[in-house]
Amino acid sequence: MTSPARVLAILNLFSEERPVWHTDEIIDAMGYTRATGYRYVKDLVEAGFLQKVSGGRYSLGARIIELDYQLRRSDPVLLAAVPVMDQLARRARLDAVLTTLLGNGIIDIYRASADAALQLGYGRGRPRPLFKGAAPKVILSCTPRPQLVKIYEAKAAEAAKHGLGSTWAEFRTYLADIRKRGFYWSVGELEPGVGGAAVPLLNKDGEALAALALVGTNESLEGVGAARIEALLVRARDEISSRLSSGVKPPETVAT
Repeated sequence: MTSPARVLAILNLFSEERPVWHTDEIIDAMGYTRATGYRYVKDLVEAGFLQKVSGGRYSLGARIIELDYQLRRSDPVLLAAVPVMDQLARRARLDAVLTTLLGNGIIDIYRASADAALQLGYGRGRPRPLFKGAAPKVILSCTPRPQLVKIYEAKAAEAAKHGLGSTWAEFRTYLADIRKRGFYWSVGELEPGVGGAAVPLLNKDGEALAALALVGTNESLEGVGAARIEALLVRARDEISSRLSSGVKPPETVAT
């Protein structure tokens, strides 16, 4: 890794389970020299990505919150998708979720809720399993081959465990079938009693920017029906794509 990548890699250590790290623990975990580790931590503190808690212990810093605000204000995909998804959730009476690929992982970046009683284990920014559920599979089905090869090489055993194939050829065929269909229906893969259906949101090169999904209890999904859910998703996806093409200006105010 280059030096900037080595510095930023430290942020990957911080998690919900382990939110605070001592500098010496960071150095041991990353395998950096003592001088290098202390310099990198100092750089991250000065940039606002880390903040000192006490006695050489650090947590994530406020700069990340500022960047999240800027992302909500300026990300073209979010600006195009949010109003469409809000309307989609009301129309379908299901939660609408936008999910994207982050390195070798998957995260949700927006959720329009239609059912306050629906409790999901995952939400905006929380990493999700890469091979479970509708959204990851439609994204992977439209991921460029070089990137997909890297993902498979890093997670082949996990892919096989979740039924995506025990070889690269089987894995690629599995995803090619999903890409051809352009739609995936999932029941209980990610959470018991909860299902989802997703379509890919593509850029001009045919690569997935994100997955657009409708999520609800299995009974709710079955009540709407696969055909109607697919039609609603395709219509919303096309509207988001149109808004992306025409460009959408940031709103003057953003709700907190």
